[in-house]
Amino acid sequence: MDMEKSDKTPMYQYIMNDIKRKIASGELKPHDPLPTQIELAKEYNTSEITSRRALSDLVQEGFVYRIRGKGSFVHENPAQADSKGLRTLYFAHQNHEVSILNHPFFTDMFEGIKEVCDDNGVAFHIWDIGENYELPEDPGAGIILLTVKGHFDFSRLTAWQEENRRIVTVHFYYPHLGIPYVIADNLTGGYLATQHLISQGHQRIGIILTGSSLLELNQDFSLRLQGYKLALTQHNIPFHPDLITVVDGEDERAEMGEEGFKRLMKLPEPPTAIFATSDYKAFGAMNAARESGMNIPEDISIIGYDDVKLGEYSYPRLTTVNQNTRKMGQRAAEILLFELEEDHSSLVKDEIVPTLILRDSTAPLSAKQRIRNS
Repeated sequence: MDMEKSDKTPMYQYIMNDIKRKIASGELKPHDPLPTQIELAKEYNTSEITSRRALSDLVQEGFVYRIRGKGSFVHENPAQADSKGLRTLYFAHQNHEVSILNHPFFTDMFEGIKEVCDDNGVAFHIWDIGENYELPEDPGAGIILLTVKGHFDFSRLTAWQEENRRIVTVHFYYPHLGIPYVIADNLTGGYLATQHLISQGHQRIGIILTGSSLLELNQDFSLRLQGYKLALTQHNIPFHPDLITVVDGEDERAEMGEEGFKRLMKLPEPPTAIFATSDYKAFGAMNAARESGMNIPEDISIIGYDDVKLGEYSYPRLTTVNQNTRKMGQRAAEILLFELEEDHSSLVKDEIVPTLILRDSTAPLSAKQRIRNS
């Protein structure tokens, strides 16, 4: 400790002043890591409660920022951080139903955003921009934006850029506009699902997609299909267009999986495994399989996508792909708080890799299945 402590100065304030002095002198530079609260407590011969308060107050004053799982770091512009720093982040959407936002894709994302906000003394709210595209009046707020597929007015994005609004898009992205974004890696997700089925010995793998036609799939399902094709190609498995079925629908429903399953089972050589590109469709496919007298996974393996909570308790428990949207939310918040350049000279982006969740609805190709398809 280089500073002398006055007996009247609270220890947490003394630690704060000492760290501020090191920042001002250049001893600590922007983005340098700070000691943990345990290390600070030992260094200053105090309690962890005291060191935790010192770090928290430094965050509140804008001298320090935190990244969960990594630690505390010196702010880019600590002398100006309090006046320039974001104090509120909004997840902005347009007229999305509460039931949609209650899907784990979004609730996990909200948890990730809130974790980063809580760590850095930033408020977090959800905001509906409505038909008039109204953002919060606070021009200094950070916006995590979910656009609407198909009919979002892109001119609004350009106008917000001209207003110097600090925006990161999630789920959908527009790199030609130079807006920072965080997305889920759907191609890798489709690959992981298909690769898992191939590793179990399956070669005739059906896939159930959502869309009005194969040529009119949204970004998510188009990329999952590409991942499916890539996995087949890498294992020299022939691609059969008849194993692709596209079911029309606005929202994911079990009935779509039932319909897709029945179409695939009518093929002269039906698949031995099915990749349903959402858990809801997977539940429908499982229902249809049971109604037809098939056992899962002995007669047909089924894998879903999204990792909704019900999959842990379905019978059999559903093998699926978790999109790691908690991490997506964390990264969107971190980009807004710590990584945007003042001159917007470079596009900041991140792509979150999903995780395969192995449960009971998939199994190795059985002798019975081999005979059936021989």
